[in-house]
Amino acid sequence: MKFQLIIDEEGEELITARVKKQNELTDKIETLVKEYVGESKIVGFTEDEAIILELQKIECVTVIDNKTWAITENGNYLIKNRLYEVEEKLPSSFIKINKSSVANINKIKKFISTYSGAVNIQFKSGYTDYISRRCLSLVKRSVLK
Repeated sequence: MKFQLIIDEEGEELITARVKKQNELTDKIETLVKEYVGESKIVGFTEDEAIILELQKIECVTVIDNKTWAITENGNYLIKNRLYEVEEKLPSSFIKINKSSVANINKIKKFISTYSGAVNIQFKSGYTDYISRRCLSLVKRSVLK
């Protein structure tokens, strides 16, 4: 097996693997490439401090009162970016659950059905958010993979 890395600061990033057959190693490489987003941390703020948050430890990113918040098991942190900017940095384990929230499917504790037929998500921290009807099928497919 040969390995070649070409660093071209001007060109578009492209990862190509030429193999004779797919195996466990190629599956791991594919997963690693798909989940890599360039950054694995983001800065969150409380009233008196700034904290570096690892993206995989974030349960949900949501907009409350026109401010973007990262919800974690250790608390809620203000993020100084818009939701769409944060979404671009998040790994593939995050999916949109409604117009103003993106959830980490690895941090979901349970789904809760309401009397009106809606479905809510409860995260490990206890935070609960709703799943819009538009996003429900995507959430089901992502969780049941």
